[in-house]
Amino acid sequence: MVEEVKPRVKVPKSAAAGEVVTIKALISHSMESGQRKDKDGNLIPRKIINRFTCDLNGVNVIDVAIDPAVSTNPYFEFDARVDAAGEFKFTWYDDDGSVYEDVKPIAIG
Repeated sequence: MVEEVKPRVKVPKSAAAGEVVTIKALISHSMESGQRKDKDGNLIPRKIINRFTCDLNGVNVIDVAIDPAVSTNPYFEFDARVDAAGEFKFTWYDDDGSVYEDVKPIAIG
């Protein structure tokens, strides 16, 4: 079975300069801890999203190290102050070396 990893983020379209906005980020991912066994008794290899970052205009907003105890489809909700229009860049790092990204613009208005 091929897993479809899909990032989803929710960012306001605009904010007043200096306003604090709420960001919501979720990624569809099975988050296999490496501690379960398959039907034949073999350990299923660990495969988790191990890091999540968000930057606004190249400046880090949040950087989270993720452990195997995090549930399937990890969800993060956090606040960010918006001083200027630009782009939020979201990045999820997978154990297998895959990197998933999403970018959302925000305007000052």
